[in-house]
Amino acid sequence: MATTKTHNLKEWDTLHNNGPFPLKKLYITELEGDGNMPNKIERFNDAANEIRRLLKETKEANHGFRAYGSAWSMNHIASHKDRMHYNGFMNIHIPIVAENCHTNCNFDASNLFLFECGTTIKRASEVLSAHGKSLKTTGASNGQTIAGCVSTGVHGSAFQVGAIQDYVVGLNLIIGPNPNDVVYLERHTQPALNDTFAKKISARIIRNDHLFNAALVGLGGFGFLHGIVIEAEPRFLLKRYVKKIHKDVALKLADTLDFKNATFKIPEETTADGFGATPYHYKVFINQYSKEPEYVVELMYKKPFKTDYKDPFPIIKQSLYRDLIHLFTKMAEKCPKSIPWLVKQLRKTILPKVDDELTGTLPEIFWDAPYQGPAFACSVGVDHKNSSKALKLLADLTNNEGPIPGIFAMRFVKQTKATLGFTKFPITCMLEIDGVLWKKTRKIMSLTEYSKRIIEVLKQNNIPFTIHWGKNSDWSYPGLVNHMYGADTVKTWKQYRNALLGDEMAAMFSNDFLHDTGLAKKEITMDATNENLIASL
Repeated sequence: MATTKTHNLKEWDTLHNNGPFPLKKLYITELEGDGNMPNKIERFNDAANEIRRLLKETKEANHGFRAYGSAWSMNHIASHKDRMHYNGFMNIHIPIVAENCHTNCNFDASNLFLFECGTTIKRASEVLSAHGKSLKTTGASNGQTIAGCVSTGVHGSAFQVGAIQDYVVGLNLIIGPNPNDVVYLERHTQPALNDTFAKKISARIIRNDHLFNAALVGLGGFGFLHGIVIEAEPRFLLKRYVKKIHKDVALKLADTLDFKNATFKIPEETTADGFGATPYHYKVFINQYSKEPEYVVELMYKKPFKTDYKDPFPIIKQSLYRDLIHLFTKMAEKCPKSIPWLVKQLRKTILPKVDDELTGTLPEIFWDAPYQGPAFACSVGVDHKNSSKALKLLADLTNNEGPIPGIFAMRFVKQTKATLGFTKFPITCMLEIDGVLWKKTRKIMSLTEYSKRIIEVLKQNNIPFTIHWGKNSDWSYPGLVNHMYGADTVKTWKQYRNALLGDEMAAMFSNDFLHDTGLAKKEITMDATNENLIASL
């Protein structure tokens, strides 16, 4: 039987010390050993029974409940003042075979895998590699759990792929303490698993595009996300180049993504007729304090997998381009208490020399996160056509009302189908500023004040935007979520959530983050009964 240790605590913190936040009880569940219970589905269901037991205990105490994995989010989205559950030991994986697939399944069964919630991106990549497969994209590093990535919409920088949730094809949710509260959810237009297999891991099967899209980026509010069925793809290689190009060229590429006709070309990455090839990944590094005429850009091109490529790790281990937080904290180590000194250094040339070219697999290039201390990250999404305009506005804000101990980057991501996915534009430019946490002084505004000014500046200049759910922001800003997604879209998300969970469990799975953003507030469904809203279609 799965076993849970209960710890009575007073507070909890994120990996990057963005708290601490109040807490009463922490649950840590460990699976039954495979020696005692070798069947993976039996162990998966045994864990589900244990979670239902914990939900019953929480319900009887009239407390709230929230699950978390690697504590990677840089705000209070994963916290709950009552009870929290650590998922990190829940890491079963089950390859899907053809006989498990739905009659109308259009996926290649060899690409489908069921991962339990606590599986890290690193572990998922290891599992898939052993099967000759790969994730389609990841975030900038690999320490997050797969459930955390999906729940908050973690993105890569692949503008033909999308964010991590965009290759999810099935969700296994535990929405209450009763046996019937274990639900398998997928799209009715793209079914993956057949009823025989889905019933082995759930009591109810719901195929409904609208409900699935709402639950996909569920922010922890759609219940306990126990299992995720993903579509992988055959292993591939990425060839990475890091170059310096003129600011105007880099920003024009950001606004147009027209690599075919760009004045900047990498000779090895052109078509037979001399046009530039479109990369898998494009990232721009921006030091808003520097007057240098060039930006450092990172481009990656997708290549067929082969085994005889040069080991990329000697370069990757030394590369500061993988993580802007790491880049900045390398400086902060020299003088950790002096923000003015750090900003002064930022005005100089701080980016290292351009890296050598390298080739590696997705998990080799987007490797271990190098830094785990106090850090902040603000990340807004805008339509890529507004990239340069939004950058100028926020860089001016940072220079004129700052300084802020961090620097900018841009990444580009394909549009999501998730109802509240922040990569909502046809191609979203994620405009990020990463750095080290600081304390408010007479001369430096607080992080919350800076986050508020980001919102105000974008609104004042009529630039539609979203904010990364797992990053720092003024999440209590009035009407923020409705402004970002539109009142009707937000209403839809809340209606599906309330219909699936019911009032009592919706309250249990709400936390301060959902209350601050207004997403915990119930929406009355006037045009359909709850049963019709979440019925299979």
